[in-house]
Amino acid sequence: MTGFWLLARRDVVLTYRLGGGGAMAVGFYVLAVTLFPLGIGPNLLLLGRIAPGVLWVSALLSCLLSLDRLFQADEEDGSLDQLLLGPVSLLSIVGAKVFVHWLTTGFPLVVAATWLSFMLSMDIAGFNTLLLSLLLGTPVLSLVGAVGAAVTLGVRRGGMLMTLIVLPLYIPVLVFGATAVEASIFGLGASAHLMIMAAMLLIAIVLCPYAAASAIRSHSES
Repeated sequence: MTGFWLLARRDVVLTYRLGGGGAMAVGFYVLAVTLFPLGIGPNLLLLGRIAPGVLWVSALLSCLLSLDRLFQADEEDGSLDQLLLGPVSLLSIVGAKVFVHWLTTGFPLVVAATWLSFMLSMDIAGFNTLLLSLLLGTPVLSLVGAVGAAVTLGVRRGGMLMTLIVLPLYIPVLVFGATAVEASIFGLGASAHLMIMAAMLLIAIVLCPYAAASAIRSHSES
């Protein structure tokens, strides 16, 4: 665990010193959500109706923006090879990078969604469910995205290939996240949807680090 936290601290420092990923994802999220009222017009009822889907689709696309650099930057400058030769396990390396990706990208998206939901005139009844669904769903996006980033590691222009791999796996998170908010707004209860999202998070925590580590190990041995 000491190695995990040291790696996480290193990546957080590098992220904020170099900029890019997380800030770009949040900027894209705000811009994408802001375009909907401009395109649809001042119809508050319509904006409130589509708000859950807009917020979730925009969050999903925002996460995709920073995934291609999850391991690629360390692979390009040789840091990844040095980490693999060090005493820290590959699972800890993957776990630290996924945690930092969520901390610098996923969590800021959750914070941004708090005021973007009011901009879209979303019913206040779905506010708490929106935050909870994003807190459960954004880690899944980071974990699944890490698998796609590891599989396409070293592939020239692998961003598009990674998107094609990851997007189908994102669909269940999107569906249950958006429908949980809608169910809460219409008074149908969102507990079932949130429990399914919690189950997806647990499954992703167990399986995705192993899958990403296996892909990185295969790349390093090739």
